[in-house]
Amino acid sequence: MPFFYLTVAIMGAIFPYAAFLPWLIENGVNPSQFIADLTRNPVSIFAWVDVVIAAITLIVFIITDGDRHQIRYRTLAIAGTLVIGVSFGLPFYLYLREKAVNRKFFTRPDS
Repeated sequence: MPFFYLTVAIMGAIFPYAAFLPWLIENGVNPSQFIADLTRNPVSIFAWVDVVIAAITLIVFIITDGDRHQIRYRTLAIAGTLVIGVSFGLPFYLYLREKAVNRKFFTRPDS
């Protein structure tokens, strides 16, 4: 399963930016135009509110679950969620979690 999660995380980074790149090339770094385009209609607002709520929930989950299970590099999943999005952050965190579970499962406790 770790390979699947890592593959989806990579896709979750590439595909959203592939859609965003043409806008960026056309408009440059233009925060006011970006916000205007984000909030152009109720469907856009609906989608962004949904994504923001999912991102907040994911970050809280990563913090609590990552602390509970001592997941290494969990801050990278948080940063990825903030910089790239939930499409990267969730599968990347699940990848890190699977690796940690496998590490614990295959490591013999000291006798």
